[in-house]
Amino acid sequence: MFKDLFQKKRKYATIPSERLGTAGQPQEGERPKREIPEGLMNKCAKCGTIQYSKELEKNLKVCQECGHHMRLSAVERIAMTLDETGFEEFDAEMISVDPLKFPGYAAKLEQQKMKSGLHDAVITGQGSILGQPVVVAVMSFDFFTGSMGSVVGEKITRAIEFATDKRLPLIIFSTSGGARMQESILSLMQMAKTSAALSRFNELGGLYISVITDPTTGGVSASFATLGDINIAEPGAVFGFAGRIVIEQTIRQKLPDDFQTAEFNLAHGQLDMVIHRKDMRSMLGKLLEMHTVKGGF
Repeated sequence: MFKDLFQKKRKYATIPSERLGTAGQPQEGERPKREIPEGLMNKCAKCGTIQYSKELEKNLKVCQECGHHMRLSAVERIAMTLDETGFEEFDAEMISVDPLKFPGYAAKLEQQKMKSGLHDAVITGQGSILGQPVVVAVMSFDFFTGSMGSVVGEKITRAIEFATDKRLPLIIFSTSGGARMQESILSLMQMAKTSAALSRFNELGGLYISVITDPTTGGVSASFATLGDINIAEPGAVFGFAGRIVIEQTIRQKLPDDFQTAEFNLAHGQLDMVIHRKDMRSMLGKLLEMHTVKGGF
C-alpha cells in the first residue's frame, strides 16, 4: 500500500514488500513487512507532500511546503487560539432533533456525533485571548459539513446575547457548507435570527470580529460570517454564497482561478485582512486590546 503511495516521489523512503517462502515465512535475508500505525502521516491536499502528523500539528496544521491551511476541528481551533485556562462552554448539551421527520436524518445525526465527538457543528463559550476576555463561537466542518441548523443558529444567537448582556467582545470562527436542508425553513430562519442579534449587539457598540476559514458558503456566508466590524480570513480560505459551478452556469462565463479565495475577496473589498494561522492568536489579542475598554464596550 505504502509502496504505491510513495512511488512517484523518490525522495521518500519506500517500504519493501514481504516475500514469503514455501512455509509462509519470510525468506532468509528478507526484511519483514512493518505495520504502519494509522494516522502516522498526512498528505497535503494542495501539493501532495507527505508529512508526519506530529510535525504537522506542531505547525498548526499548515503544510510546511506550500503553506496550505488544513481544516481544523472546533476543539483544535479553541486550543490554538484561546488561553489555556478559563474557557467556559455554553449550551454543551444542546442537540438537534428531527422536527420535519426528514428520511434518515435522525440516523445521520447519530453518525455525525460518533464521528466528530460533537453534539452539533458549533462550540460556543467564554474565555480569553492573551488575557483579553471574549465570547467565541467556533464552527466545525467535521460535523455535517458545518451546516447550520436550528441548534447552530440558537447557540450562536445565545452567545451573541451573552456578549451583549456582559458587554464583552465577540469572535465567530466560521466554516460551513451552508444551511442544513434536512431542517428546511427552520434552518434558513437562523440567518435572520443571528443577524438580528448582531444588529442589537452593534447598536450598543459591541466589537464583533468575524474569522472566515475554509470553506464558508451558503447561508452562513450570507449572514453572520460577513457582518463583522472586522472581517478576517485565513490564507486560501474559500468563501461565498453559491459555488463556482453554479455561478459559471448562471452567467455563462469562466471565473478567475482564484475566485472566492480569501486573497480574491481581500482585493475586491470583502475582507479587512488575511492572516496566517501562526499569527492569528496574536492579531486577535491586539485587536481586542485596541478596541475594547475596561468595563466593557
